[in-house]
Amino acid sequence: MTALETDIKQAIVSTAAFGPREIADITTGIAANYGKYGELKEAVQELEAQPSRTPATSAKLGVCLYLLGRYSEAIEVLSNADGGALTHFYLGKAKLALDEYATAAEAYDSAGKAGYDKDAVSLAKAEAVRYSGDAEGALQLLDGLSGAVEQTAEYLYQRSATVQALAGNPEEVIALLERAVAADPAHAGALFGLALENDRRGNDDYARNLYEKAAQQFPTHVGTLLNLGILFEDLEQYERAKGCYQRILDVYPAHERARLFFKDADGSRDMFYDEEARRQQDRLSQVLSIPVTDFELSVRSRNCLQRMGVMTLGDLTETTEQELLASKNFGETSLIEIREMLTSKGLELGQFAHQKREQELPYNPENMSADERALLDRPISDLSLSVRARKCMVRLGLTTIGELVRRTPDDLLECKNFGVTSLNEVREKLTAHGLKLRGEA
Repeated sequence: MTALETDIKQAIVSTAAFGPREIADITTGIAANYGKYGELKEAVQELEAQPSRTPATSAKLGVCLYLLGRYSEAIEVLSNADGGALTHFYLGKAKLALDEYATAAEAYDSAGKAGYDKDAVSLAKAEAVRYSGDAEGALQLLDGLSGAVEQTAEYLYQRSATVQALAGNPEEVIALLERAVAADPAHAGALFGLALENDRRGNDDYARNLYEKAAQQFPTHVGTLLNLGILFEDLEQYERAKGCYQRILDVYPAHERARLFFKDADGSRDMFYDEEARRQQDRLSQVLSIPVTDFELSVRSRNCLQRMGVMTLGDLTETTEQELLASKNFGETSLIEIREMLTSKGLELGQFAHQKREQELPYNPENMSADERALLDRPISDLSLSVRARKCMVRLGLTTIGELVRRTPDDLLECKNFGVTSLNEVREKLTAHGLKLRGEA
């Protein structure tokens, strides 16, 4: 029977054998036809309604609760199941999902002692050990494996994640992920990992393609759906973005980020864009970016503008007459010359002076230690921002923490798809380093 033909509900509620192969049939069946997810929920409801369950039925129910993302309930049911190898293995997976890494590793050990596949146990335990912060220990577990398992997608994926945790060569990480996807094009973890690496490098189209493939698998990684939704928002495909966030909410109704992202996407969908106004704004931006050196100015005017750091017509629209006249050797003749130049482009001196941004840091470098100054020179990537916040930094051309703290909250909120949730994230990351955005107390 193929995955499409699998009767998921019958496979669960019947008394037939239930093990890794049957679980794989269920997950691939739902991946092939997400409508079958409802069959899984119905089967779980039927098992839960039974007045009394055998230990084997409890094991089956516990596994299915895990697949539904109901991890705490899965742990409770599995803890009172048959004590078999499958029970211990999925007890470990449920504990891992709740960040209980030490007890997850113990459950995997118990699964191995009860007869579960030893390679699968070692790979699962390596993941738990890595998440606990012991990447070296995880690497030792992986190095202890040999033979055919080293060519499997799960091994290659776990090794890539471990190399990354050890701050290894990024190219090695990508190579391992590519090998994992080649070994199993449906491996959700490897697809997500490779998508994330390409997302970080700005390869949006390829990343989106990988995220979409990862989103077709079941169970689906929450990060996959969040990041895919953000990429859809970038393309202004708000309904598809909402679909990603809704899938998370179907499993985790209280998921805060999914709820906020869904709300943002829903609001963006209803925004009205005046195309003519947008074209006019684009034309204005092009004019404002014209260098003043493109015009035949007198030597006196040119030298004055250079001393003031005025490089473009946009800079002049942010500069007042008083500021120009206060400059040494700049008089009425030069002022008239500048006015005429701006008028030829439909601009006025100082017309955008109220929008002028102060460039000074909110921190005086002279009052900072060498370590504090070094902190401002560190790349923004050191803040480990989410994909959405990171994309805003790229759009604004910000590469260092020092450049970020020059910006005000309003500057960031003007960036496409950057909302209050992302702003609070940036604030928290900066606060952890004793920093803040410009203009914040």
